Amino acid sequence: MESNNTTIWIIIRRMRIPFLVIIVTFAISILGLTIIPGIDDNGNPYKMSFFDAFYFVSYMASTIGFGEAPYSFTYQQRLWVSVCIYLTVIGWFYGIGTIVALIQDKRLARELAISRFRKKIVSIDEPFIIVLGYNNITRDIIRRLSKMDMRVVVVDKNEEKIEELELENFIPEVPALAADASNPDVLKMAGIHKKKCEAVVSLFEDDSKNTKMALLCRLLNKHIKLVIKSTTESQSEHLNNLGINYVEDPFKFISKRFYLALTSPNLWILEMWIFGHILKMKEREKIPHGLYVLCGYGRMGQAIGDALEKAGIPYNYIDIKSSTYKKRKKSAIFGDAEDYEKLIDAGIEEAVGVIAATKDDLINLTIISTARKLNKNIYTIARENTLDDLGIFKTARVNRIYILERILADFSYTYIAEPLTYRFVRILHTQSEEWGERLVAKMQKVIGDNPIHYEITIDKEHAYALSKECRDKSIELRVLKRSREDWKKELKIIFLLAKEKDGTIHMLPEESMQIKEGLSLLVASDEDSREDLEYIINNYYELYYVMTGQEKKFSILERFSKK
Repeated sequence: MESNNTTIWIIIRRMRIPFLVIIVTFAISILGLTIIPGIDDNGNPYKMSFFDAFYFVSYMASTIGFGEAPYSFTYQQRLWVSVCIYLTVIGWFYGIGTIVALIQDKRLARELAISRFRKKIVSIDEPFIIVLGYNNITRDIIRRLSKMDMRVVVVDKNEEKIEELELENFIPEVPALAADASNPDVLKMAGIHKKKCEAVVSLFEDDSKNTKMALLCRLLNKHIKLVIKSTTESQSEHLNNLGINYVEDPFKFISKRFYLALTSPNLWILEMWIFGHILKMKEREKIPHGLYVLCGYGRMGQAIGDALEKAGIPYNYIDIKSSTYKKRKKSAIFGDAEDYEKLIDAGIEEAVGVIAATKDDLINLTIISTARKLNKNIYTIARENTLDDLGIFKTARVNRIYILERILADFSYTYIAEPLTYRFVRILHTQSEEWGERLVAKMQKVIGDNPIHYEITIDKEHAYALSKECRDKSIELRVLKRSREDWKKELKIIFLLAKEKDGTIHMLPEESMQIKEGLSLLVASDEDSREDLEYIINNYYELYYVMTGQEKKFSILERFSKK
């Protein structure tokens, strides 16, 4: 309501003088026509009525021009009309010019945008997520959430980014506002105080800004989920002290993932499979053990260094700061005589691998290229800072690429949209390599190298038939693995994780586990088995068949009661 009042006030304030000018010019013209006498068709004198004068001035001023009315004008009247033509046209031009200027007015456009944004937020009647800032990471998150039909609201200070978002044409529509997200009123406008608002995502480059946003969001809604980026240990600890349970540190993710790849390849395969990799390690992905040369010892370099130390693998590092390097060398290309000497001193000729971990993608690529000239068989690992350069890195045939933006997007989306999947990935890091090897072998045998994963909640909305039957009957998890074509055969399904209504977690739950309403399952299967499972949990006929091996025939009364 406040935005509407502001919009109306801006229009009234800008248009009052043009309206006044038009009214005055019309009044003068009409008054003159009613005073100056004319002659009718019979030669008798007459004076125009106010209505006739208003009618004539209206079409004269708007340049429509229907002719003289109601009778032909005398010279005195024509002289006055000639004056009025210029008078009213000037008034109209002034008014039209003001309207054009008003349309281009940035403040009015902003108020109209705010008004439209408010209406869109009010119309959202399903759960939604607020994303602060629009960049490569959040764009990827929004695309994935849109495929899940999850509603998203975006706030970004940069108008150009908001225009870019609108051109994406997301379905369902993504309401977006160009405004400062650190303003509490803006967050309230975005709906942070609403019960339907499930989470706020803040992945700005500036850690202090993310901390500020986390604190502000927590004050405005203490029950909301927060996805906050933090790139330092102290900042993460500070956020945890504020009660922020989910803090994203991309460098910590990389450190843990690299450690898994070094020490537990099967666990690494399981984590990568969750994010789209096939359930098999390619030959070029196998990491050799031996001396590594680490180029760039910032936050990324230190994170990888920690993983190497934890795995007991030796490494030498060259502390290259991209900004200092480019300033000193006046180039972003690594590979002059001095650079060659540094690599040789670090042991590049004897090393099994080189890691380019600076903040500049071009420097990282040229480090890899230079290292290959000195050691043709060296294993290459590179940091990619932005998704925009993905094609270049693939062309360079780097053995392993760590993309900060992709890792952040993967974990953020999983935490928001797939909570069981996120929990599964976290628990993976506590398991042994033998456990991972057994699970990978089982999944490959039962499903194949490229299974899919999804989450199911046993409730009325997602498992209509099963949620009703399990209230009164004892149904074991093994029942859901039976084929609806032949109940003696099993579907290609593995239950990876089960979460009870009280929050109890079961990794690889036993098939004898009792199904209860509210149980959530993380399932791995192929597409056909997923389709069968969805039929079984939602259809009484299919569920009864896999439970008993017999076809059930409902009576009219039973069918009516079930419906």
